[in-house]
Amino acid sequence: MQLIRNILFAKWFLVLLLLINIGGTVYGYIWYGWQLEQTAPIFWLFVPDSPTATLFFCFAIVGWLTDRHFRIFEALALVTNVKYGIWAVVMNIFTIIQLDGNVGWQAYMLIASHGLMAVQALLYIPKYDFKPVHIIITAIIVLHNEIIDYVFGQMPIYSVLNEYMNGIAYFTFWLSIGSILLALFVYKRSLLVARKY
Repeated sequence: MQLIRNILFAKWFLVLLLLINIGGTVYGYIWYGWQLEQTAPIFWLFVPDSPTATLFFCFAIVGWLTDRHFRIFEALALVTNVKYGIWAVVMNIFTIIQLDGNVGWQAYMLIASHGLMAVQALLYIPKYDFKPVHIIITAIIVLHNEIIDYVFGQMPIYSVLNEYMNGIAYFTFWLSIGSILLALFVYKRSLLVARKY
């Protein structure tokens, strides 16, 4: 266990992880290009959810590499990578089920890459150093994005799932709440660890 922790926190591994996340972020924004073309500019910021989540994680890694904590990005990275990582895995599995498995390799790639988004956010729980104010700001941003997605119709487009949109919105809301509560748990855990030392 200590060996894994040493590797995860080693600067060379953080640099590698940063490069992977930069690549994934760029790929993600390109992936959303066609949807952004159909989107009013006022909503552009709210459409590419997953690449924005990995962008937050990039900023968190840069902080760790420079022995600093960009706390708002750490809170956003944890909450959004867990939320959108799980969300995309569930939506892609649901799509595969709806299409009886008749999907391309991209669906499986999205399941793997988004699953790893959530995993990386969880693996770095010991690194986060955000405060309650950062969790509150993150909660406002994430729940505001929820309203933009499901009230103003800017969610990622999965045409085969359109008829389930109300259920998806409900699931997504509670996934947001769960991810925010996770950040609160991480903060409380950091307080307990600090008291021990």
